[in-house]
Amino acid sequence: MDNSTAVAARTDSPILQIKDLRTFFDTRDGTVRAVNGVSLELYAGETLCIVGESGCGKSVTAMTILGLLPKPPARIESGEILFQGTDLLKLDEQDMRAIRGNDISMIFQEPMTSLNPVLTIGRQISEVISLHQGVSDRVARDRAVEMLDRVRVPDPHQRVNEYPHQLSGGMRQRAMIAMALSCNPKILIADEPSTALDVTIQAQILDLMRELRDDFGTSIILITHDLGVVAEMGERVLVMYAGEKVEEASVEELFHYPLHPYSEGLMTSIPRLNESLAGDGDRVRLQEIPGMVPSLIEEIPGCLFAPRCSYASEKCEVESPQLAEYRKQHYAACWESSNFAHRLESPTP
Repeated sequence: MDNSTAVAARTDSPILQIKDLRTFFDTRDGTVRAVNGVSLELYAGETLCIVGESGCGKSVTAMTILGLLPKPPARIESGEILFQGTDLLKLDEQDMRAIRGNDISMIFQEPMTSLNPVLTIGRQISEVISLHQGVSDRVARDRAVEMLDRVRVPDPHQRVNEYPHQLSGGMRQRAMIAMALSCNPKILIADEPSTALDVTIQAQILDLMRELRDDFGTSIILITHDLGVVAEMGERVLVMYAGEKVEEASVEELFHYPLHPYSEGLMTSIPRLNESLAGDGDRVRLQEIPGMVPSLIEEIPGCLFAPRCSYASEKCEVESPQLAEYRKQHYAACWESSNFAHRLESPTP
């Protein structure tokens, strides 16, 4: 991993650009502001990680990109999603269907609920290929076998005829990856792709995604709450909290110099083997972030993280901070970020 302390300035144009996206849900209890003013850029061949607790808007952002949210209750209040210069929010369903699964694919969090239980794995993969590439059923099936072999599914000629329930969790996830990559997409969105897997299979899945990214030049948006996965896979990272972007930096910058208290809290909650025991042999309790993510229905004045923040001042409770650049290519939305940055100007090795 490159140990530079800032994201290098990019001269190429982003393949995907989201501008001030606001995705709301109208419910009986009120309007849920699931994604509230999020902006991001994704470049060709890059892995961008989106992290945050459950309920912070990560998956809703991904589903909005692909147009998979039911309307109603979902509605796009404002914003743009530019894919190679085309605003996806202005396309009709037929045009989106041509992009979805072809130019932009998604690996869902739980493959057992995403795969069709009454169709074979081969049928589901070959349907995607036939739909987008217009090839014969035989060619599509051969391509499905090839993709299963590519993602290291043992005996792909047999597995292509099996149903999802006949495969293990790791095999189902590999089948999902094979389906997502069957049309060589330009962007792959991976929503918690290894959460339900054991550590060994998780490592294999991440290695596979990295290898396929390098081979196909695919850009990846990796949604996760596992900072270990971020350290291993990511180049840049975007931290979301309560539907908003609160910090963005390179992975190295975020891990060494977090400029938002929420990011700092995520870092300090990671178990470390060399710090698990105190000097007297007693176990050291992990530091947790107190409280919960606030309800996204009510308008909350000030910083949304203030009720859980040990650095919060009176200003934080009445005035919402704006995202600003405090270090090179390192952005944060916190009134105390300038103090964080000043404190880290001369970091100890």
